[in-house]
Amino acid sequence: MEALLSIAFALLAGLMMSRLVKRWHLPAVTAYLVAGVLIGPNCLGLLGIPGIGFASFDYVASFSLICDVALGFIAFSIGNEFKMSYFKRVGVAPIVIACLESLFAVVFVVLGLLIARQPLPFSLVLGAIAAATAPAATIMVIKQYRAKGPVTETLLSVVAIDDATALILFSLAVAVAQGLTDAGASFGASLLSPLREIGGAIVVGAALGFIFLLPLRFFKKAGNRLSLIVAFVFAGIGIATLFDLSSLLLCMAMGAVVANFSPDVTQIMDICDGVTPPIFLLFFVASGADLKLSVLPTVGLIGVIYIVLRVAGKAFGASLGGIVCKCDKNVKKYLGPCLLPQAGVAIGLSLAAGKIVPHFAPQIRAVILCGTLIYELIGPAVTKLSLKKAGEITTN
Repeated sequence: MEALLSIAFALLAGLMMSRLVKRWHLPAVTAYLVAGVLIGPNCLGLLGIPGIGFASFDYVASFSLICDVALGFIAFSIGNEFKMSYFKRVGVAPIVIACLESLFAVVFVVLGLLIARQPLPFSLVLGAIAAATAPAATIMVIKQYRAKGPVTETLLSVVAIDDATALILFSLAVAVAQGLTDAGASFGASLLSPLREIGGAIVVGAALGFIFLLPLRFFKKAGNRLSLIVAFVFAGIGIATLFDLSSLLLCMAMGAVVANFSPDVTQIMDICDGVTPPIFLLFFVASGADLKLSVLPTVGLIGVIYIVLRVAGKAFGASLGGIVCKCDKNVKKYLGPCLLPQAGVAIGLSLAAGKIVPHFAPQIRAVILCGTLIYELIGPAVTKLSLKKAGEITTN
């Protein structure tokens, strides 16, 4: 019962905060994150009143299923952007931009840490995490303001590809770092595990997508199709967890198959959009509650280097990718700032990194949590501002 009260309180807190920040024209996702911080263990949760806020970080973690479901639906929606008709029209630009912005985020952070006289293994592993971008906050801003245009189109494709490029770059950095710290470590074995995770997720997700199309032919009513969507997204998340695959990439691949092979894709995505708002609201409130404000004073110079140079690297790489691919001028100018948010994948990679360079684990964890806090709070507002300057948001 306490969990139900906490969910109800979180929903109301998120809604009230979104109304409050509306006068400052901030995105709803920022309001949800701030609401989470206020009702979480850092503030209201300290009172320890059952059902009123989140009393501890362990209690927040008990709502991880909601977060998994939200990310599954977000990834499924992103898969809709992988339409072959779109890539035939724009070419390989999103892939090139995603690779370059991820690569330069890593390069800038690694070089900055080395200049600050940090050990090479530590610099490589922390720098590699800089490639990851959180799609959830970005998608929420686009949906809330119904952004449309070349920057929005490119952004959706780039954040979808980002997880794969981040995992590949991280696996390479880990393999090199292990080689530097452990003479017996195998470069091939270190590289193989993340590649298996990526490849397996894409193959299984695509297979689930084709299976999903079969019953879709026999169930035409919106209610029945909603049940199908929920069943297959849940199945995708469950299979990914069971076989240690990326649930984001798996659900994304499933969504991509549906987008390319179902004539009813528009109706399917409309059904998703109709039922996911409370799930997304809870996800962001819980994410805000899980932000540990106590890490802010501990990050020091390393944290500043990571936070600033990651932004610079992504902006430079996105702009360079736009120039190389001869994209619209607004893509070159405004895409980079839209790539600030960083959350779940980065935190997951920081946990993995702690096992590879265990003596640096507390520092890596603190830097990534601090970065998450800053990026998630200011990222949505920066994304909104960039899309507005690009002329792709016309409302406040």
